[in-house]
Amino acid sequence: MEVWKIHDRVQDSPLGVRLVDIAEDCAVIRQSDCAVSVWQRRPLPSFQSWIDGLAPETLPTARVILRPEGVRTAVRQICVSAGTPDCVERDLLIDDVAAMADIFAKLMQAQWLRLRLDLITTNACKKFHVDAVTARLVCTYRGTGTQYGNTEGGRDPKSIFTVPTGSPILLRGTRWPEQPPSGVRHRSPPIEGSGETRLVLVLDPITEPEEEI
Repeated sequence: MEVWKIHDRVQDSPLGVRLVDIAEDCAVIRQSDCAVSVWQRRPLPSFQSWIDGLAPETLPTARVILRPEGVRTAVRQICVSAGTPDCVERDLLIDDVAAMADIFAKLMQAQWLRLRLDLITTNACKKFHVDAVTARLVCTYRGTGTQYGNTEGGRDPKSIFTVPTGSPILLRGTRWPEQPPSGVRHRSPPIEGSGETRLVLVLDPITEPEEEI
């Protein structure tokens, strides 16, 4: 079953941001004038209804460092431990997280990844910023997606863009060897007081796992 469909194309995007329709094109982030790439896609309604309807305590959460080839097994165990219902949709979620890990690891030539599945119900990282990593993949499976835009002089962007739910965003961090003069910054959407629960996948490349413990 195919769970992901191409999202309706957004025509406008900030300087330094590329919108792509297939996973292979996420590699555009390696181009000198690109700081962010967004893979535009959307989940099938049946998958989104399932994950949106889960009780928050049954959503999988974790922070682990592991090899990309171990992600599928690890996420399956994380789901079992959380009590995530065993069904087709759970398998689709596990498969997609594993696919994200494989795509990102190959792009970054990473032998290890830090994987986070974060359950967010308040304002987390609500200030626009750049992460202190080489690069990062973020995919919001439930709730409002990551927000981004061009900043000047430390001020918030005049135009704020929101990544569609289910669409991965790849972001260069401060440790990337070169930086385009785009001023692209991102944040988690402010949701405090809304009653919203977000489930967010975050992947970082790791060089020396023992130094991250």
